[in-house]
Amino acid sequence: MLKITKVKRNSIAKELGLEIGDEIIAFDGFACEDELDYLYYCETDGFTMTVRDKRGKGETTVEVEKEEGEDLGIEFEKNPTIRTCHNRCVFCFVDQMPKGMRESLYVKDDDYGMSFSCGNFVTLTNLSDEGLERIIRLKLSPLYVSVHTMNPEIRVKLLRNRFAGKIVEQIDKLAKGGVQMHCQAVLVPNENDGEELAYTARKLFSYYPMVADLACVPTGITKYREGLYPISDVDKSYSEKLLDLVDELNKEFGVNFIQPADEYFVKAERPFKDAAFYGDFEQIENGIGMTSKFIMETNAALAEFIAQKDGGRYALNAPKRSVVISGVSAADINREVCEKCNAAVEGLQASVLPVVNEFFGHTVTCTGLLTGEDIYRALEEYKKRGNEYDEIVLAGNVFKEFEDVFLDGMTLETFKKKLNFKNIRINRDGGYGLVDILSTEK
Repeated sequence: MLKITKVKRNSIAKELGLEIGDEIIAFDGFACEDELDYLYYCETDGFTMTVRDKRGKGETTVEVEKEEGEDLGIEFEKNPTIRTCHNRCVFCFVDQMPKGMRESLYVKDDDYGMSFSCGNFVTLTNLSDEGLERIIRLKLSPLYVSVHTMNPEIRVKLLRNRFAGKIVEQIDKLAKGGVQMHCQAVLVPNENDGEELAYTARKLFSYYPMVADLACVPTGITKYREGLYPISDVDKSYSEKLLDLVDELNKEFGVNFIQPADEYFVKAERPFKDAAFYGDFEQIENGIGMTSKFIMETNAALAEFIAQKDGGRYALNAPKRSVVISGVSAADINREVCEKCNAAVEGLQASVLPVVNEFFGHTVTCTGLLTGEDIYRALEEYKKRGNEYDEIVLAGNVFKEFEDVFLDGMTLETFKKKLNFKNIRINRDGGYGLVDILSTEK
């Protein structure tokens, strides 16, 4: 149901006599659940719409004829309710977080609408048959699906949900219904890896290209796992075997169907795949290909920068010392970029400060999970060792989306005051952004 809050002048809705407070309860006889229904039918050239008047006393079904893609000219009351997770996954990251953080960080969403619109991964375990039919009918494609394994017995065990084994039938129905999927498997050592991963990959590849790819990511392990399912962290040997298996399977498939997380390359001490391996980087929010894309962007940005200077070095108006904050796993790549920028820009002295994650534990090494307190602590120790800087460069992903707040709730302003330093620059544009920041005045 959608409650109307605004009707635009000279709109189709105005011509139909719709008023503020009226409720749309169905399209073409199908119950209206949320704005996805409205957005879908707006793309068509005609449909019926059932409306309940604002006093709730009567229902009217009207026929709507319009151009494809034409909006009706109405706005709706926002409904923040999302479908939540019904699982108790043995590898759940939310279960490994300390108390006292932002309330939104503890929400376990499993909403297929958010998967379609935002790329969030869903397990489909909370999905009814009607919900599955709705996804197909509204053409909610692509979806991002946390498959983990196509072995029903193992999936029930890992997700600790007796309905989790339905994934085989769900994938089959979605694929045959024309819904494309990007899938992921969070790998738990000795559970859904090795031969089980090979089985899952082959089963999913049988639906290619409707199942477009399969991301393999390691279990995120924090220091707050006391009393939880025992899961070991991955090491060099494990990562080498995993990458070898991925290469073998992709060779068998003839396409780069399985895409391993960047962390495996770091742990295995192997070079990252070229950017072309990842196609359109459909799984980049999953940590898949992020480093390769960053390398590609920095190389392109530096080449463009040098070409603009007729192949010569660019001199800053005044020397500056830049310190780039990084998670442990990305430190080496960031150092390479800093060294290249130092060589291209006269007066630049850029260095990298790898920050150990004390908040979540040393096994968490990505930049995006650093907290304000850990970064502050690392900078204070950096200064005590005799290092000085003129600017600090932070990655945009250490902050809440659309708001400069760290994971631990510290705001950027509080961070600046605590550090007693104001010249902090935020890189929100990957490799291009970092080169631009380092090569311009502080």
